[in-house]
Formats: sequence, structure tokens, C-alpha cells
Amino acid sequence: MQPDFWNDKRAPGVPNTIDLTTYSSVIEVFERSCKTFADRPAFSNMGITLTYAELERQSAAFAGYLQQHTDLKPGERIAVQMPNVLHYPIAVFGALRAGLIVVNTNPFIPRVKCATSSRMPACVRWSTSTCSVRVCRRCAPTRPSTT
Repeated sequence: MQPDFWNDKRAPGVPNTIDLTTYSSVIEVFERSCKTFADRPAFSNMGITLTYAELERQSAAFAGYLQQHTDLKPGERIAVQMPNVLHYPIAVFGALRAGLIVVNTNPFIPRVKCATSSRMPACVRWSTSTCSVRVCRRCAPTRPSTT
């Protein structure tokens, strides 16, 4: 694909180039967008709409939960295994805000396959029986001690 392929396909007012130094991270883009568009709809699903302000508040609460109530450390991977529900962006942005590396996984793969992966210390799963989100630790042996 040629670099100028999209130039005539953008909406009026959308520049052909972007300044890559404007933001230092995806989280900065997210937080600035939540502040700028706070009262606007961010996501809608099944008749429910989350505003950017609600998304910011709920993802911050989930990030706090991950930091305070789990032993996950920044830089660790966390699988997000759920269908397209409103919990998904809250989980993804919350995990990113907690400093975790998000790995999206198919919600239809068996739980054991996700939970026992040696590269995946935790998994955020959608529970169809309770229509809620759970954070599951992997079933594999714990990491070896460094002492």
C-alpha cells in the first residue's frame, strides 16, 4: 500500500500527518480523551451507554483493584477473555492503567488453556453464569523464588 493511499479518504479537517510526540503513551491519549469528551458517549451495548467520564472512573477503579488486591506487577501480562460487552473496555483500560500488558484472547477457548499458560499470570474473564467479570490467577506453579 502506498503511503499516500489514505490522503483523499479522510474526512475534511483530518490532517494527512500526525505529530507522534503529542502523546507519550496510549494511556495519555485515553485520559486526555476522557477529560475532553467526558459527557459524550464512549461505548454503547444492549441499550446501555457509558460516557467517557464513566469509563475513566470505572477503569481507574479496576486499575486500583488490580494494584491493591492482586499480586500482579506492572509489566506482567493479563489476558482479557470476554465477548463484546461494556466490561471489556473497562477491563482493558484498567489493566493498562495498572501498568499491565493486555493480551486479548478468544472468549470461546477453554479456561484451562488460558489459565495454565506460563506466560499469562492472570486472566480477566467474563462469567456467563453471573454476567460479571472475574480476575483469575493461573493454575500453573507459582514463579520460582529469586532468593
